[in-house]
Amino acid sequence: MRLFAAVLPPEGVIHELAAEIAKLKRLPGAEGLRWTHRPGWHFTLAFYGEVGDERVPDLSDRLAHAAQRTAPFPLALFGGGQFGHGRALWAGASGDVETLRLLADRAEAAARKAGVPMGEHRRYKAHLTVARSRDSVDVRPYVEALRAFESKPWTVDELVLVRSNLPKSGVPGEQPRYEAVARWALGGAG
Repeated sequence: MRLFAAVLPPEGVIHELAAEIAKLKRLPGAEGLRWTHRPGWHFTLAFYGEVGDERVPDLSDRLAHAAQRTAPFPLALFGGGQFGHGRALWAGASGDVETLRLLADRAEAAARKAGVPMGEHRRYKAHLTVARSRDSVDVRPYVEALRAFESKPWTVDELVLVRSNLPKSGVPGEQPRYEAVARWALGGAG
């Protein structure tokens, strides 16, 4: 199954982001972007790709340990940016981003120890993807519009293992479906 570890914003924050995205969609050229849908809004901590069923129990045990070792922390959506010359537009984060980065490192290490191939390690950049494009797009107006956006803060108190079900219908614009496979409370044992 196709899996990743994530932090999911609470529903109230999702509503705030939805209102901001509605404004962005009114900007010129917005129809040229593929906007992600609300069920897909999350902070990916570590992307695992296809994971064999036999590895999932060990990965889950190691993620539970990573969660137990990480204290709950404050986070908010804040600002935005882009990757790949406008191929991805994202909302950023404020608050205890260092602990978010630590949790991402722990989620990646859990996979490596469970035998899940992870490729080359990259420094974690906190982002929640809101739109994509197959081509380079000038998203500077959107990044500028996101500059002043900040959601109300919340306390991140769980790590979630998410399954990504890719579209199969071939219908243009169909989005992946995400389902939580497991959740672990953050514990802060050090």
